[in-house]
Amino acid sequence: MPVRPSPAPFRPTRAILPTLLALLLAGCAVGPDFARPESPASAAGAQFRERPDTASADSGWKPASPASPAISDRWWEIYGDATLNGLMDQIEVNNQTLRQYEAQYRQAQATAAAARAAFFPTLTGNASYSRSRSATTSSTTSSSTGTTTGPSRISTSRALSLDASWEADLWGQVRRSVEAGDAGTLAGAAQLASARLSAQATLAQNYFQLRVIDAEQALYAQTLAAYERSLAITRNQFAVGINTRADVAQAESQYQSALAQNLDLSLQRRQLEHAIAQLLGKAPADFALPAATTASASNDWRPEVPVVPVGVPSTLLERRPDVAAAEYQAAAANARIGVAKAAFFPALTLTGSTGYRGQSLAQWFDAPSRAWSLGASLAQSIFDGGLRRAQTDQAIAAYDVTVAQYRQTVLGALVEVEDNLAALRILDEEGQIQDKALAAAREAERLALNQYKAGTANYLSVVVAQANSLNAARSAYQILGRRLSASVLLVKALGGHWEGNGGSAAAPAPSGTPVAQAPAAPQ
Repeated sequence: MPVRPSPAPFRPTRAILPTLLALLLAGCAVGPDFARPESPASAAGAQFRERPDTASADSGWKPASPASPAISDRWWEIYGDATLNGLMDQIEVNNQTLRQYEAQYRQAQATAAAARAAFFPTLTGNASYSRSRSATTSSTTSSSTGTTTGPSRISTSRALSLDASWEADLWGQVRRSVEAGDAGTLAGAAQLASARLSAQATLAQNYFQLRVIDAEQALYAQTLAAYERSLAITRNQFAVGINTRADVAQAESQYQSALAQNLDLSLQRRQLEHAIAQLLGKAPADFALPAATTASASNDWRPEVPVVPVGVPSTLLERRPDVAAAEYQAAAANARIGVAKAAFFPALTLTGSTGYRGQSLAQWFDAPSRAWSLGASLAQSIFDGGLRRAQTDQAIAAYDVTVAQYRQTVLGALVEVEDNLAALRILDEEGQIQDKALAAAREAERLALNQYKAGTANYLSVVVAQANSLNAARSAYQILGRRLSASVLLVKALGGHWEGNGGSAAAPAPSGTPVAQAPAAPQ
């Protein structure tokens, strides 16, 4: 008689795993799938309004689709300033705002990881040991109490178990939570990049304002020297009776006023130094930026202002990290709608347990000491007083908020680009006109000095001409500073840089009359 093989032992995992996999694949994710909201960019024209008419046609507008939020381009190097490059390198290490956003980004990563953990079962290990004492039944009866007593019995129990619990993601609650967590992580990365770009742009603006003040103070140094010589000459002429006391008073007033204005510039420079120190994460007392030295005797400080490439397309808005962050926040809010809607459906929880129990360790390996169990539960909330409906409405409203924020962010980006394109175009024209005004002021100063020396004009005309020349030179510097600031803001508005988008990243500013020249002293 042939020997029949013994049946294979029952293995719970072989039956459970296919079932769990089938349930997981059969599950659906409730709630809407995310689609990028419509934005003002989709309704805009084929080009920026400030785009020159001579520009070639570009590819037109299209809805923004944010690229990687990280901005690695060293866009500030287009200005060719080694000191600015060195300051920028310190921001990444020391800026406390960036450290705050970096910590928030790590927090978002941890939140996403916590949501993803719900895909897996929860395993719990339990080991226990107990000793107990109990009385046994005996025929001996106590005469006083009438109770039956006997010798006590001591028992020992040892147990070791492994419990598993897993909630099937039938309705996509976990998947939607993971979607929200991943979108939150991307939003955190984009916010970090946006904060970095904002800090870099602010530093560049402060730096250029400080350098404009340096140039103005260098101009004042030459001007004060000229005024001091004029005052000395006027006093000498008054001593010999050539001019009047009023001429001396005017010359002295002119000198003292210029000295006071120079001191006011010193205050502004110190405050800009403090602002830069804060951006670099340093105390103001620990930071000082030496004044810039000019290469020429005429103090002609004229750094290169990057020229905007013609036909800047709207696709450059894809580089803006704040637009990316707004879109990812909308995606996260959309996923939370699915999380809220999943609460309307029953939850299926599967449990399992295996282990050993016995009075001694040796008994753990005997078949009677082994134990296992499998179970399933289906739970559904029947009445909650409208809680789930309110939570769903709240999630939908929160999504609507993020959509409005996204559209407003895109609209603000378009406005910033247009503003700074207009600023660069108009300030370039204003700078050319101011150069002509400066040349005219210097010519008027020269003529006034000649007339004064010839005795056909009083010293008041010289004072007025010199004051106009000084103000014209300062205005030329300030316009140059505003052009530099507008170029920085345009770089920020475009998301980082212009390289590879159809145009030169940097070009020299138009040549013109030297910006600064000290007024001449009367001979």
